[in-house]
Amino acid sequence: MKDYLLGLARLVCQEIVATGALAARRSPRGVSPGGDAQFGIDDVAEEAVWKYVVERNVPLAVFSEDRELRTHGTAPRYLLVVDPVDGTRPAAAGLESATVSLAVAPFTDRPTIADVRYALLMEWRTGAWLYGERDRPGLLTGGYDHPVPAPTSTTELSRMFWSLEFNGHPARLMTEAYGHLIDRSANTGGVFVFNSATYSLAKLITGQLDAYVDIGNRLLRDDPALLDEFRRAGNGRVLHLFPYDIAAAVFLAEKAGITVTDAYGKSLGDTVLTDLGVANQRSCVAASTPRLHRALLDAIAWPPRKEAP
Repeated sequence: MKDYLLGLARLVCQEIVATGALAARRSPRGVSPGGDAQFGIDDVAEEAVWKYVVERNVPLAVFSEDRELRTHGTAPRYLLVVDPVDGTRPAAAGLESATVSLAVAPFTDRPTIADVRYALLMEWRTGAWLYGERDRPGLLTGGYDHPVPAPTSTTELSRMFWSLEFNGHPARLMTEAYGHLIDRSANTGGVFVFNSATYSLAKLITGQLDAYVDIGNRLLRDDPALLDEFRRAGNGRVLHLFPYDIAAAVFLAEKAGITVTDAYGKSLGDTVLTDLGVANQRSCVAASTPRLHRALLDAIAWPPRKEAP
């Protein structure tokens, strides 16, 4: 499985680079089934995925950001959940903060993140990769300049290097919830917006970050009256974490000892891998230590929870 996933990720990266000019990669051309804006780079990556699946000719169900569920061959045993470019905007701009994200689970009627058996993340710019198997301890890695996994031991909010999410999230709500944490850590730690959940979680595994926070989905669940505001920020759609955003990264991060939950502190394991509906979208709070994770959940300024009318 490792060789299959590595080959797929490498082909996607090669095809992206081969598109050449930035203008070709960053041209908007519509929206994904989940509602996120898509660019020319997404077409290139999706075509590379299907080309690889067909040429390898292994029966497989494939669920991707742009094409949803497709099957190749008869009676596939496995489901491949793929986000061929998690971090479309950074990759379209030629920046490094994007990955190829691949997770494999048995193909059942309702597979979840808890069912993932194999996963791989590859950074599209460097080719560095993280790979894990359910029944094999630890991670296999390649392309890094230091031993990995290497999660930090950070416990202080003021010292954390962390990333957060704004795409599809009303900026007002985000700054009200953790603006004070930005102020507290921006100088003595570091605050980043990468536009890629998988890249952020990968950097917790490598020890370059201490935490990752995406709380939009909890804010909406706690106050459904915010729906219109989230739709405005998402150009008419609700854009929180989809299963293909986090399936591989959550699996790998947990194997590396990272504490990963939703914004309520609950496991993300019940996230259905093939459901893009609003009810199946997720929040995420991840930290290199349980103590930092608890401190983050306690420090975020959660508004009073409201019931739907």
